[in-house]
Amino acid sequence: MDTARFEQLLKQAMGLDSASIGSASVERAVQERVSACGLADVRSYWDRLSGSGTELQELIEAVVVPETWFFRDPASFVALARLLRDERSPRQAQGVLRLLSVPCSTGEEPYSMAMALLDAGFPASALRIDAVDISHRALARAQGAVYGRNSFRGSDLAFRDRHFVAAAGGHSPADAVQRLVKFRHGNLLDGLAAGAELYDVIFCRNVLIYFDRVTQDRALAVLGRLLTPCGWLFVGPSETALLSDHGFISAKLPLAFAFRKGPAPRTDTGLRATPAPSRSMRAPAPAAAAPRPARPRVAPSAATPRTAARAETATGIDRARRLADQGHLAEAAALCEAHLRERGPTAEAYNLLGLVRDASGKTDDAADQYRKALYLEPNHHEALVHLALLLQKQGDAAGAQRLQQRASRLQHGGGA
Repeated sequence: MDTARFEQLLKQAMGLDSASIGSASVERAVQERVSACGLADVRSYWDRLSGSGTELQELIEAVVVPETWFFRDPASFVALARLLRDERSPRQAQGVLRLLSVPCSTGEEPYSMAMALLDAGFPASALRIDAVDISHRALARAQGAVYGRNSFRGSDLAFRDRHFVAAAGGHSPADAVQRLVKFRHGNLLDGLAAGAELYDVIFCRNVLIYFDRVTQDRALAVLGRLLTPCGWLFVGPSETALLSDHGFISAKLPLAFAFRKGPAPRTDTGLRATPAPSRSMRAPAPAAAAPRPARPRVAPSAATPRTAARAETATGIDRARRLADQGHLAEAAALCEAHLRERGPTAEAYNLLGLVRDASGKTDDAADQYRKALYLEPNHHEALVHLALLLQKQGDAAGAQRLQQRASRLQHGGGA
């Protein structure tokens, strides 16, 4: 099948760069819709698609594959609470904080934002979270607010006891959490809404990697317009270099990917050095085998296999990851190295050591660690994405693209 015209249509409608997921994924989505429409062939489907906004939305739904879970990249939620707490002056404390999750997928991210801030002591009356997605299907699931096992990953699920109630088919966020989040349909590339209010925080994670550079520039222009002058933009691990290229300034918090526009303003409410947050403020620690999308960090995709050996050594890896989350990079590296000496090589340990080296600025060593992880586990999603970013920084665009395509195929259910 020649998918070029379908790919071009999807790019116009949603900004999708088909190279990021592979033409085979687009072809599968088209064939799915041909069958669903009861049509004889692709040509007939194109004729229907060309004249139907409704069918275009159905094709978008077939291409979009939600892959998310609560507190994905947990350090980002720790950073969210810390940045807002440290920068909010007493005068501002009476106002409402406006936050945006885009794309919000099936709702795990905006609900995680709500839970993190409630746990940090922010009153519900001070929070307003908008959640926007292009997929009606994902929004329907988010508004249904019933989540199964796949949405709860990691070894620390205490937040589920605090903020969820049992429901048929899984768990639902408590009313106090659900009331903070407002879902609506929207397209980032359309600016979301004319005259939209500005946001103190925007989470836009793991979507820019599916755009080509021109579309990335367009999306970042929209995000920049939607941010308050002192607002924070959180992105995915593999998108940090892009933010730096556009003049955004990193918060420089370990394993949290928060940026603001231009130089931080000089005020007495600027970011202060503070001790690591108490456990009551901490988002749950990630599972030893975190998956789907810096560096450092990307969570593993559901398709990434997990081995028994990794499960047996989860405690040591979790300790190292928690140290890294708290900024204790040297101690985290030492734990990883001790683990490798005592327990032998594992992809998870090499990947985490790569993340720590990456965060320390030791990019050559980080690349070596990621390659070791991929030697042991060729489908290790985090290592693929992290190494792709490093190659891009080092000028190896072709190598970076190959690795990103492998990671995207894994994320969409295909082999590497």
